[in-house]
Amino acid sequence: MASTATCTITSSDSEPTEFILPDFFSDCRYPMRLNPHCDQVSRASAQWLCSEAHLVEPDVTKYTTILRPGYFASSCYPDADAFHLKVCADFLGWSFKMDDWLEIERSPDVNDAWGVRDCCVSAYRDPVNFQTERYSGKMCKSYFGRFKETGGPGCTERFIHTMDLWFISAAKEVENRVKGHIDDVESYIELRRDLSGCKACFALIEFVCQIDLPDEVVSHPVIMALEEAANDFVSWSNDILSYNMEQSHHSTHNLVAVLMVKQGLDLQGAVDYCAQLCNISLQRFEENRAVLPSWGEEVDKDVAKYVEGLQNWIVGPLQWSFESARYFGKDAHIVKQNRVVKLLPKRPL
Repeated sequence: MASTATCTITSSDSEPTEFILPDFFSDCRYPMRLNPHCDQVSRASAQWLCSEAHLVEPDVTKYTTILRPGYFASSCYPDADAFHLKVCADFLGWSFKMDDWLEIERSPDVNDAWGVRDCCVSAYRDPVNFQTERYSGKMCKSYFGRFKETGGPGCTERFIHTMDLWFISAAKEVENRVKGHIDDVESYIELRRDLSGCKACFALIEFVCQIDLPDEVVSHPVIMALEEAANDFVSWSNDILSYNMEQSHHSTHNLVAVLMVKQGLDLQGAVDYCAQLCNISLQRFEENRAVLPSWGEEVDKDVAKYVEGLQNWIVGPLQWSFESARYFGKDAHIVKQNRVVKLLPKRPL
């Protein structure tokens, strides 16, 4: 089980100064693997991101050396060939840029968020003929044009649909920030399942495996439950791991922060509650995997690949979180060992 520590270290004015992470690597025992094409694809994807996003320092270092989207993709898609892995790495690099653009880099603009959605979804629908001057849309045209070279029709439509859900949820989150609104726990959970981006990343599992699951499979309650359990684990573990960075930016779009505000928990109590939800998600994943139905020998082979891909997505982000400097900077390996996170000072508003 996750850490149940209840002691929150505080300063003289009773504000917490640190918290203890759950023991994720004891709780989640799936094997951690890395794609053998990691180094090659990481270099190529970094060049693509710098060129397509017109990055200059310090963003070049941030989005390549610090965030390491190629390593992230290699952790989550360990069996992909170099071509398919590069598409995934480019998508994840673009996603990092979009996350920061929507959450950190600029003052919130709801209309702008909807405009980005219209642009990018149009780029997905016709990556060849759609024209735009937005960097975000041009990057979509680039990586999704390559996606469509091998992606099946069902897989392609699932990616577009789930990305549209992401853009809609991102716009809602921008609107919440403009209004200073904090969702209740249930509403936050529903929004987070779309805003995590996992649903589109799960469509990429089909893409890298070069399979196209039938509708009767993807609509089956057990498959949907497996996806939701994997999504929840990624979301809640990420909310714990990212909390320190987000609180320093005054962000309340985080389950830890929502629990503190809406349920009156202290910081460590909220982290421990999230850890319990993570363990429940792992249990749900295994319970549903045990009752997978059969759709015939050939389809079952594809389903097995997809479920293994979901498992890789449960453990892959954990591996990346401590091998990149996204959340813990140069102290990532130390934090992984002692699980103590010292709170960053809040940035000036």
